Amino acid sequence: MTGARLWPAELTWGTLTLRPLRRSDRREYNEVRKENVSWLRPWEATVPDPTWRTPGFSEMRAQFARAGREGRSLPFAIQVGERFRGQLTVSGFQWGSLASANLGYWIDRRVAGEGHTPVAVALATDHCFAAGLHRMEVAIRPENAPSLRVVEKLGFRDEGVRERYMHIDGDWRDHRIFSLLTEDVPFGLMDWYTHEYGLSAGRAQATAAADEAFSGGVSDRAGRSDVGASDDAEGPGST
Repeated sequence: MTGARLWPAELTWGTLTLRPLRRSDRREYNEVRKENVSWLRPWEATVPDPTWRTPGFSEMRAQFARAGREGRSLPFAIQVGERFRGQLTVSGFQWGSLASANLGYWIDRRVAGEGHTPVAVALATDHCFAAGLHRMEVAIRPENAPSLRVVEKLGFRDEGVRERYMHIDGDWRDHRIFSLLTEDVPFGLMDWYTHEYGLSAGRAQATAAADEAFSGGVSDRAGRSDVGASDDAEGPGST
């Protein structure tokens, strides 16, 4: 498995769409990030290298595009209605006998609490399971109560704490690890979630997305949140 069946793609349920980041997202991306600086800072991944710099939008997008083409990650933009509202990234793919990956996300505080994050996580997980993935993992800081509620709502199992697991907000932080297996949701996570909570916004749709051309390359870290801003309460990113 190389990831060729996974990317590019657009995944839709109701008013929410997961899709590749577009050139036309630049203005909204910059506005949303500026509006959410303090909201996301406690949960944002950092790099313990004083020479490292945060890439600009074009560099980040080129990095995402390369990682997607090479099957290393699925760098989705979260669109709600017609607006860019956040990002969800599946990365750390290991195929063969493990068939596992990691998921992280962040979302605009102005639409937090509206139920978007559980839907986004379910769509991405189903997309990966359909392509042969066996296990999806989410790492969340113990202090991030809103994101803990997201994975609990979706039925992810708590596997315990990994000490000083990820560099977040300038230091190595403990994380609780959650996982979901294909056997846990034989008809798909979105199907289980909609039936469990009585949702009826429409059937999930997955389509191939046009992959725009890119030139050049950048480093392989693209604004991943610990596990993004949560959507289940008035709280920010996930990790």
